[in-house]
Order: sequence, then structure tokens, then C-alpha cells
Amino acid sequence: MVLSIVFVFSSLNTSAQTSDSSAKPEKEFKNTIRFNITNPLIFGGKSLIFGYERVLKNNKSFSINIGQASLSPFSFVDDSELKAKSILNEGGFHISGDYRIYLSKLNKYNAPRGVYVGPYYSYNTFNKEHSWEFTKDGTGPPQTVDSDLKINIHTVGVELGYQFVFWKRLSVDMILLGPGVAGYKLKADVGGNLSDEDRQLFFDKLNEALKDKFPGYSGTIGNDTGEFQRKGTKSTTSLGYRYMIQIGYRF
Repeated sequence: MVLSIVFVFSSLNTSAQTSDSSAKPEKEFKNTIRFNITNPLIFGGKSLIFGYERVLKNNKSFSINIGQASLSPFSFVDDSELKAKSILNEGGFHISGDYRIYLSKLNKYNAPRGVYVGPYYSYNTFNKEHSWEFTKDGTGPPQTVDSDLKINIHTVGVELGYQFVFWKRLSVDMILLGPGVAGYKLKADVGGNLSDEDRQLFFDKLNEALKDKFPGYSGTIGNDTGEFQRKGTKSTTSLGYRYMIQIGYRF
């Protein structure tokens, strides 16, 4: 899928570059503003992140991304025991930055076109308050349970990407690979008159949901305080946390 997308953009990019080469030398645009189109697809429409890239000397640049982050619903935990009723409150924030080195030996044009590598840092925070319907063993009278989940994630890593430029002004930036080290801090509070066994059942389902949303996460929420903190290696290459496509405008 990713290779197909790259091939399509490469074909369009070659056509645009051929058209440009017959014209006068193009003006250099050192600034790009852009919108992350991957996050809304993965985390839902409330995840809106905008970015800015500035080209420096010697085919180098830096970029920063900032915006509203959100978690998509934990729909897969719906089963005979636990069903999502409603979202009571949610919010989140994202900020990240990277330093890019565009590889002159591989790229025909100056930055910000072509292949690049470089370090990155990102910070995400999420908050989600849920109302659930819990039924012990799938039988008996249901009871309402409220949960409050808070997540903070710091990630440092190295990325590989490719940026296309069409018609001088339009850019398509694709971060293809972004392995890194992530530090997670989570806190989950559960309300309601649940037994220790039932409370642990809820935490088990929540952990499965988090593993699905954050590749590399393998923690366990569910001690006496409902808190968990861990550091571990995090590597994503597909539709994961550090894979993204951004559409930009150069000026």
C-alpha cells in the first residue's frame, strides 16, 4: 500500500518536474505550512495537527507540528460484559519537531524535495472520560461504570521520509519510517462499586485497547492506584504513530 502511494506520487512529481525544467529557474520557497491528514484517519476527526517547515542552508531544514490530539473510541471492547455507553469528556494535545537532512546524492533538487533523514521528538497527551455498562458474566442487572484515562507519551527517534513538490507550491510529505524510544505515563481511574476482580477485568480490556492503538505499548495498568509508568523501545513502520502524510503549501 505504501509503495503504491509512493509510486503514484513519484509519477506525478516527475511530470511536474519536467514541466518546471522547461521554464525559468523557479523561485526558492523556504517555508511550508501543512496539515497532517493521517491522524484524523487513525485517531478520529478531532485530531487536527498543523505543521511548519523552514529550509536552512546545505539542504537541511527543521519542522514543528502542533495541534489537537484525540483518541478514537475503544469500540472493540464491547462484549457481553462491558459496553461503551457514551464519552463524557475528551481532549488532547500534540507537539513534535524534527531536524531534516535532505540527501543530496539521492535528490536531483534542493530541499525540501526528495529523501531525508533526521532525529525527531514528539509529545502527546490524551484524556478520555467514558461511561460504560458493566454486566457481571454477561448476566444479571447491568451497572454504570465511569472511567477517566490520562496518557502522556514522550518519543525520541530517527525518521526516514520523502517529500514531493508539485507545481512549485504544493507539497506532499511522507514520513515512512520512524523508530524511536517512547516513555509512557498513564493513569486510569474507575468509578462504581466494582470488586477487585471486576476492576482488574476492566483494566485488562483497557490494556488490550491501548496495545491496538499504540504499537510498542506493552504495559499493564491495574495496580492498587490504577497508575502505570514505563519506558521501552517503540518502532512503527505502517499505519503507526510515526507514519504520516502531510499536505503543504510553500511560500
